[in-house]
Amino acid sequence: MPHDRHQARARKCRDHAARADSPAGLGEFISQWLDSPAGRGIAGTLISWYNGSNVDEFGLDTSLVEFLRPLFQFLYYQYFRVDALGVGHIPAKGPAIIVGNHAGAFPYDGAMVHLAVYNNHRRKRGVRFLVDDFVYDLPILGTFIQRIGGVRASQENAQKLIEAGHLIAVFPEGTKGIGKCYDERYRLQRMGRGGFVRLAMRTRAPIVPVAIVGSEETHPIIWKSQRLARPLGLPFVPFTPTFPWLGPLGLVPLPSKWKIMFAQPVRFDRYSAKDAEDEELVNEEALGIKATIQQMLDQALKERKTVWL
Repeated sequence: MPHDRHQARARKCRDHAARADSPAGLGEFISQWLDSPAGRGIAGTLISWYNGSNVDEFGLDTSLVEFLRPLFQFLYYQYFRVDALGVGHIPAKGPAIIVGNHAGAFPYDGAMVHLAVYNNHRRKRGVRFLVDDFVYDLPILGTFIQRIGGVRASQENAQKLIEAGHLIAVFPEGTKGIGKCYDERYRLQRMGRGGFVRLAMRTRAPIVPVAIVGSEETHPIIWKSQRLARPLGLPFVPFTPTFPWLGPLGLVPLPSKWKIMFAQPVRFDRYSAKDAEDEELVNEEALGIKATIQQMLDQALKERKTVWL
């Protein structure tokens, strides 16, 4: 009799295992998980952001932002250990244009600038960041960036955001910034054609220069290929100490120590929309902003005691 009981118990265990391993068993497990409170919450959020069922005119889904906030706060506080200085220079209300250096192969800087302001500003203001066109041609990623606050970079979109009273972050170096090789780190590239200055002149929104140290070390580029990038619709394919050698793990950023510094606002009240058409004047003002950011970077690098710890 004991032997029979052991055999019956073994058959029962094999039956349970077979059901769990079968497609039907897996489907039942997924169905049960989706019916659970956690499953409903996660699935509902993902479906909502992908379908864009609850977004503003630029595609921001605030429910997705709040859902992902703990992850980004982990990156901000524990992983990159960001020090934010000068956040008090951000206006308490009304629009402003935050202009900063761009680096790191994968643009974490927009999210970190947003959190630097959100976490430290007395009014917990949010920041919308302008994104290069090519990002929106990438499946899933383009939609995701849009849902968490990215806006396609254009004068029209930027002006709409400013007129609505938003803070916007602009990285005028564009792909030249994030595509710098490591031996060019923290050397500002050409900052477009001064579009951010034209925007400030037309809207009279102040420009707040910001210098970001630490982003260059998240994905140090040792080489890049534009030939491999063309079929993928990318500006370049980066080769770093970890990518592509470690496969998907190579996409994980290195835990560099970040410092984000906001300078005093540069005001453009004295200018008019007509002045925005003066290329020489626009270029002069843009070079002044660039020089301010470069000086801040140089000073911060002199004072930096560690890269990784």
